[in-house]
Amino acid sequence: MFYRTLSATLCAVACLSLPLSAAAAEVQHYPSELGSISVEPIATGLKHPWALAFLPNKQGMLVTERPGDLRVISEDGKVSKPISGVPQVWAKGQGGLLDVVLSPDFSKDRLVYLTYAEGDESGNHAGTAAGRGRLSADMTHLENFTVIFRQQPKLSVGNHFGSRMVFDRDGYLFIALGENNDKATAQDLDKLQGKIVRIYPDGQVPPDNPFVNQKNVRPEIWSFGHRNQQGAVLNPWTGTLWTHEHGPKGGDEVNIIERGGNYGWPLATHGIDYSGEPIKEAKGKFVEGTIKPFHVWEKSPAISGMTFYDSQRFPAWDHNLFIGALAAETLIRLQFDGDRIVHEERLLGELKQRIRDVRQGPDGFLYVLTDDDNGELLKVGL
Repeated sequence: MFYRTLSATLCAVACLSLPLSAAAAEVQHYPSELGSISVEPIATGLKHPWALAFLPNKQGMLVTERPGDLRVISEDGKVSKPISGVPQVWAKGQGGLLDVVLSPDFSKDRLVYLTYAEGDESGNHAGTAAGRGRLSADMTHLENFTVIFRQQPKLSVGNHFGSRMVFDRDGYLFIALGENNDKATAQDLDKLQGKIVRIYPDGQVPPDNPFVNQKNVRPEIWSFGHRNQQGAVLNPWTGTLWTHEHGPKGGDEVNIIERGGNYGWPLATHGIDYSGEPIKEAKGKFVEGTIKPFHVWEKSPAISGMTFYDSQRFPAWDHNLFIGALAAETLIRLQFDGDRIVHEERLLGELKQRIRDVRQGPDGFLYVLTDDDNGELLKVGL
């Protein structure tokens, strides 16, 4: 269903530009290994929020809702009406409005980038698309929204769209994509399922991409052999791209992305089919010629969203990696010793909420989105 057909009931809940009540904004405290964690609800009534991006100069955050709305949430919790000019989305199954990032030159160009599920002409299948538009000065409209990337062919009937976007230090745009629940396509280089693509901000293909000018190979591809990628972030200390992806039943994994790398799916996996049977295409947990995951969960937390902590606000968290978990309903903290993960802690399980996204704010707090009909934006500190 296209986002413009959302009911008036939804708008009554989520479209009003009203501050939170004092009761709703009450700070709660929960235990952790490093001390008491504070959780402050900033906004409630969000319809399956999916991603957030921080606006400069304390203007708040842009937040996507999967049914198709983009909103501004102020620091004090006021939720705007939907921003106009957002593209129509294919809001079925896991599809809808997905990631949001700002242009690296946002202060000059005011460009906002979105990924979303886009249907084909029949409406029966969809793929991930990306586009950009200029945010109006009053933050009510996206002007001249233009599609810069389309996943082809469109194969999804409602599953595995991915997707996250990351700009690297040189201004290239990476988009981490799902394989539309069509396993074999992740290894097919003539298709864009199960890939990470690297493009210029306007959608053109850089000439130094690894598969440029190869026959029957999509030139956008940077890496392949991925399943359903729902987390991507640039390591702030090394500049390398990290992504994570859902395994099937077991085998969620974190990957450090290499140019032209094959990350194995479905040939190599730590998981099994949801039926309990082996993945028929799989040849083992590791297959020669593929890149091993940096980290694997044998039992899937169903990971989504990811951020490195790079702030002195809470020194005990510095250099930790935080990942949201949907099925496990926790915020996962991974602790490093050099380049090795040496400890995992699961936080906020008391909330019993699916965590869709986590980002570090400019104030050093973590900001978390919960995936629900009545989703929340939470401010988390130590």
